[in-house]
Amino acid sequence: MKAQTIRKAVLASVGVAALLGTATGAFATDPKAKWCEGVKIAAFPGGPQGGVFANNVYNGFRQAELDLGPTVQYYFSDWDPNKMLTQIKQAIATKVDGIATYGFGGDDATDPLVDQAFKQGTIFTSLNTSLPKAQEKYSAQGLGYVGAPNYKAGFALGSEAAKRAGLKSGDSVFVWGLKGQGGDRGQRTVGVVDAFEKQGVKVIYQEIDSATNADPNAGTATFVGVMKKNPEIKVVVTDHGGLTSNVSVYAKAASLKPGQVLFAGFDMSPNTAKAIEDGYQNLVIDQQPFLQGYIPILNICMTKKFGFSGLDINTAGAFVDKTNVAAVAPLAAQEIR
Repeated sequence: MKAQTIRKAVLASVGVAALLGTATGAFATDPKAKWCEGVKIAAFPGGPQGGVFANNVYNGFRQAELDLGPTVQYYFSDWDPNKMLTQIKQAIATKVDGIATYGFGGDDATDPLVDQAFKQGTIFTSLNTSLPKAQEKYSAQGLGYVGAPNYKAGFALGSEAAKRAGLKSGDSVFVWGLKGQGGDRGQRTVGVVDAFEKQGVKVIYQEIDSATNADPNAGTATFVGVMKKNPEIKVVVTDHGGLTSNVSVYAKAASLKPGQVLFAGFDMSPNTAKAIEDGYQNLVIDQQPFLQGYIPILNICMTKKFGFSGLDINTAGAFVDKTNVAAVAPLAAQEIR
């Protein structure tokens, strides 16, 4: 009797399991390769093709394109906000499914284009430089942001540089940035300046001109001139990945020895990693630009396919210096970090 009861229970269990297997053998969420195939996206690496930082973003875009399957058209803008705005208009005219771009133009200049994009059914999302007003308006429809909270990142770098250099009230620092660009991008430089001024430090400021913005070597004479005129400078902050990658060139041109001036800046690159190892570059915020390429493509695909809202992700979580550059340098050489 006991054996029969056990046998019936086992058979019942097998029957239920078989029934469940029949009912749930295939789910709508089963993994699918290239699940974003057929979606057309315009993606903006930001700078010149092959340029510092821009290439890391581009590599992130390309990896997402390979993994997810969308068709991606790339627009290289030479770090020129006006050129980028013109290219955004061109991308909208092609009626792509999504646009992943920088918010360099700021809300005032860019938001009318964002409105136009969403009106025609094109998902618009931002990277590296946010569009806070547009994001508030369209986040539920897919407008996200992948990058650093720029003012906070600038303030953090300035504060850490001041601490490491042991700055005192009245000391001089040189900030080479893009405060005049306005919008969220300009706020990163404002954050650096505010951090130093909070310490009572004298800030010598130089706006990055358009030639240096496009080609960091064009700024060598400017750097040498500032340093010769102000030999008391103890800290230099380069608020631009391209300029940060050129620190060794600037320092040697100005006859500075490694460690004579504390250099702090944004973004890793092979040259920046080498400058850290050689002692010229002392402190870098790594924004992880590969993620600023990969995740916006994912964002657009998830919104287009599944109606997900925009992703808001901070990619700038760590400083790189001589203590940890060995772990990052091989990835910087591959233009992933």
